[in-house]
Parts: sequence; C-alpha cells; structure tokens
Amino acid sequence: MTGGTPPPFSKAVIDGLTLPKIALSPLRPPIRIAGAGQGQPVVVIPGMMSGDNATSFLRRSLAASGFDARPSGLVFNTGATPRRVEMLCKTVADIHAETGKPVTLVGWSLGGLYARLIGHRCCGDVAKVVTLGSPFSGDPHANHAWRLYELLNGHPVTKSPFPEDIRKKPPVETIAVWSPNDGVIAPESARGLPDESDRQVQVSATHMEMATSAPTVKRIIQLLAEAKG
Repeated sequence: MTGGTPPPFSKAVIDGLTLPKIALSPLRPPIRIAGAGQGQPVVVIPGMMSGDNATSFLRRSLAASGFDARPSGLVFNTGATPRRVEMLCKTVADIHAETGKPVTLVGWSLGGLYARLIGHRCCGDVAKVVTLGSPFSGDPHANHAWRLYELLNGHPVTKSPFPEDIRKKPPVETIAVWSPNDGVIAPESARGLPDESDRQVQVSATHMEMATSAPTVKRIIQLLAEAKG
C-alpha cells in the first residue's frame, strides 16, 4: 500500500505559510499561454474548506490560455456528499450538452476525489480527470486533513458514502499531479500506483500552492494542451 504516513509536521507548517496565495487568488493577473486551449470546457473543483474563489487564479489562467474554464458551483467545500456529486454530475452533463464537447475535470485535493468519482459515474460527459495533490491512493489517514473531514462529515474516511472505488482509475484519461513538497497529503497518496492513473506528474508546489503557484499553473495548462493533442 502506498502513502502510509502523513508528511512531517514541519512541512505542514511551511505549507501553511503559503495560504495567503489562496486569499489573493482573485486579485492576481492570469497566466497566458497562447494557443494552449481551443475552447475545451474545464471545470475546476476546489479543495476542502475552500470554494471557487480559491481556484480563481487557475481558472482565469486557463481562460486566458484559450480554455472554457468554469467554476464548480461550490461556495464552501466541506466534503463529498451524494447531493453535491449529483449537482456536479448535472453541471458536467449540462456543459457537455451546451458545448458539444466532453468536459475536463481539474480537482484540487478533496476536489480531485470528486473529479475521480465523477469520472467513474459520468464518464460519458468527461474527457479527462486531473487531480492536484489529491489523496486517492493508499491509506486514507496518510494526510493532515482526515480528522477534520470526519468531524465535518460524520463518517470515517475508511467508509466512503459512495460505492465506487476511488483508487481505481476512471475510464477516461487520468493525470495525477503530485509534489514531494506537499505538507498536507503524503506525496505517495497523491501520486498513486502506476495503474491508478495514466500519468503521474511531479511539480514543486506545496499543497496550498497547487492551484496558485505560477509554475504549477503553467504546468497544468501545458498538461491540458498536451492531452488535447
């Protein structure tokens, strides 16, 4: 089993120092990579204890680079519930119907677990799944967020309310973005085993920087452009 222990507490402290980047996300000018996208729809799903404001920099950078970037509709993501998953599946289906193009899902941390789940459940509407520091593999306690998740959601992290096995690769192209500098999630949990995704891509961001670090956002844009090709 991969991802057996959380990162050292010292790494979690360093990670927390990058929190202001999330707060400033709506104010930062977007990154532009000309020709990266050609209008492909992308839904970005935020992590736990955050909402669409936290992914503003990433979404605006995707839009500036030619993608049709959309918010998830989650104002404050506290956990994966059947109602929220149904809402997101409907959002993805509606965007597919509107644009005629299957939707790419980019999920940050807990948002990546949503993305993998929707990739299983609504695969006909999904083009690909990209997870950013998401703990989909190995021991679900190998992170510093599981106690808060259990407190907010009323069930153990070992007993998912969904029948799908989140560790199993969705039946669409799946990319796991992970970092050895992640101070919240065990890097092995976010990277996963080779058969749990199509690609495992290493970046240097901390956990809180996954959707706010300029080099990482550039890499995400490049990954979506490569996948498009």
